[in-house]
Amino acid sequence: MKKKIGITGEAGFVGYHLSQTLALREEMELVPFKRSYFEDATAMDTFVQACDVVVHLAAMNRHPDPQVIYDTNVALVTGLVNACERTGATPHILYSSSSQETKDNLYGKSKKEGKVRLAAWAEATGGRFTSLTIPNVFGPFGKPNYNSVVATFCHKVAHNETPTIINDSEVGLIYINDLVAHFVAVITGEATPKALGEHSFELEIAPDHHVTVSRILALLQGYKEHYMGQGVFPNLQHAFEKALFNTFRCYVPTAHYPVKFTKHTDPRGSFVEIARTETPGQFSFSTTVPGITRGNHFHTRKAERFAVISGKALIQLRKIGTDKVIDYHLDGNEPAYVDMPIWHTHNIKNIGNEELITLFWINEPYDPTDADTYFEDV
Repeated sequence: MKKKIGITGEAGFVGYHLSQTLALREEMELVPFKRSYFEDATAMDTFVQACDVVVHLAAMNRHPDPQVIYDTNVALVTGLVNACERTGATPHILYSSSSQETKDNLYGKSKKEGKVRLAAWAEATGGRFTSLTIPNVFGPFGKPNYNSVVATFCHKVAHNETPTIINDSEVGLIYINDLVAHFVAVITGEATPKALGEHSFELEIAPDHHVTVSRILALLQGYKEHYMGQGVFPNLQHAFEKALFNTFRCYVPTAHYPVKFTKHTDPRGSFVEIARTETPGQFSFSTTVPGITRGNHFHTRKAERFAVISGKALIQLRKIGTDKVIDYHLDGNEPAYVDMPIWHTHNIKNIGNEELITLFWINEPYDPTDADTYFEDV
């Protein structure tokens, strides 16, 4: 039996990453959710009855009037509890709380109140409730000026805008992939949250990284200069810098690619430098006959470059969970490359009449036991 999991707020930053990660697990099945269910008691009732687990992520973080934030967040929790009480459903409810819950602001108070109401529901009904206290989160696809300073800086640096440091303090951060792993561990029972009662629990998630705002900006500006400007891959051995780089790559404008190589030609022939890296990796090449497509897969952590040196190719990318396909046409007469952002399924097709030759670089050698390669057609 597959475990059925519903996520309120699945279209948000954390919701997107959690839903896409759970979709990769064969033992789990996602129950669709729409924001409109909060306004439709029948739909909400059907939703909670279908779920073994409900991850409650839906919340308002920003609004000119803090009272609106409080009222909205409490109402969302109340709507979820009411549906469970009307139907007698007792799913395991995971709740996204915040370190702000101990502070004197209405957002924090709304998270605290939601936690109290869900714990009371669990103790009264015999359901199960786990609150996850989440630190500052960063990762691909966060909204600038909304989700995190990292999202804001990535967007501004990649788009030639000037970021501003208001307070150069040290911030505690967790990468979205690592946060999702905590949620998965609670869902599967691998985590050991602290008991708040017989049926309610709490998991306080600590930041994995502590870094100053100026350090974040300096790293991103380095990626802009060396990676976007010169095509050089930075050192990816440090966990935070690898996570930050993969985040930054997802903000690089699509018009940046394909990037043409500098081709050196003399009477002997030609020479092209494919990649400079400050990190280990694996180089490989492929030949592809006309009409054949390779790839149609995506990665969640790997950095990869496709370099066409002979023949004509169509490289396509599509962000997982979306329909928009990005097309890049490359011709070996003017060698060029396209780098593959994480969570984008991609392929390469020989659209010419001759053999296509492609060189590849990826930042970690292929490991069949941990391939980080998931197949999905573009």
